[in-house]
Amino acid sequence: MKIGLAILAIIVGLLLLLELGLRLVFGFGNPLIYIADEQIGYLLAPNQRTRRFGNRIEINQYSMRSHAVSKERSHSTLRVLLLGDSIANGGWWTDRANIISATIAGQLESAASDIGFKEVEVLNASANSWGPRNELAYVERFGTFDAQVLVLLINTDDLFATAPTSLPVGRDRNYPNRKPPLALAEVFNRYLLPAPKLAAVNGEESDRVDRNLAAIEQIGLLAHQSNCHFLLAMTPLLREIGNSGPRDYELKERQRLTDFTQSQQILYLDFLPIFNRAQQPETLYRDHIHLSPQGNHLVSEAISREILDFRLQISNLFGIDNFKSEI
Repeated sequence: MKIGLAILAIIVGLLLLLELGLRLVFGFGNPLIYIADEQIGYLLAPNQRTRRFGNRIEINQYSMRSHAVSKERSHSTLRVLLLGDSIANGGWWTDRANIISATIAGQLESAASDIGFKEVEVLNASANSWGPRNELAYVERFGTFDAQVLVLLINTDDLFATAPTSLPVGRDRNYPNRKPPLALAEVFNRYLLPAPKLAAVNGEESDRVDRNLAAIEQIGLLAHQSNCHFLLAMTPLLREIGNSGPRDYELKERQRLTDFTQSQQILYLDFLPIFNRAQQPETLYRDHIHLSPQGNHLVSEAISREILDFRLQISNLFGIDNFKSEI
């Protein structure tokens, strides 16, 4: 009897230690929570903080991966709104200091004073697997936050993104709608149970590319209506880089995107030729689609350069010459 109780106590103690280790070291038991939304599909629940694998993640009151912000920009602030999916968001594998929006902000800060701004804010409105229609619905709901520049960062797969849906929320392990009772329960559900099949999520027929281009056009129009410069940027998949290049259907839709941006006079930054010029392009990725710290830095640098090219227009648009005399 005593031996049995001792064994039980040891097992319970080991489980408690494992639970604590999973929580304190890896951050299991406290995943980011998602909420369903009829128009946007889903959002990261507002006002969350967690740490996953040592990486700090903060979600503000507008479901952005950013610190708390006001809807109105202060007159002394250069504000950029970054829209995107998991590449812009950075996911659990990227600390808040190293996500693309934070890196852009750091790169712009030294130049901001040259055009009369005291501070820089790069707001990060993004979520895993968002496509242009999710991002459009977000801007329609929340607006552009008085930003002077709106950057829409997509990847090649986003051209084929489906319509917004809330089906994954609470069903897909990557979109939980509540905290698990234990860190052990999260590990078991995430790594040991088979992933649920949600075929309906990818069941949209008709011309997805056409609908996503229409969404991009609408985002550009909303930016224009808010006196906000619009930049569209697209990163390639790893397999698109090098001699093999994009697949035939991707080449067709890439050309379609280029023609569209030219006809709509949208500033478009294609990262495929930029990545192709890298000495070791595979180092820009952590997997087939998501970027490594080096990839984030390269993307941030290129976007920052484009934003700084707006500087004279921003100065004229917001009366910065007059503002300089006030500070």
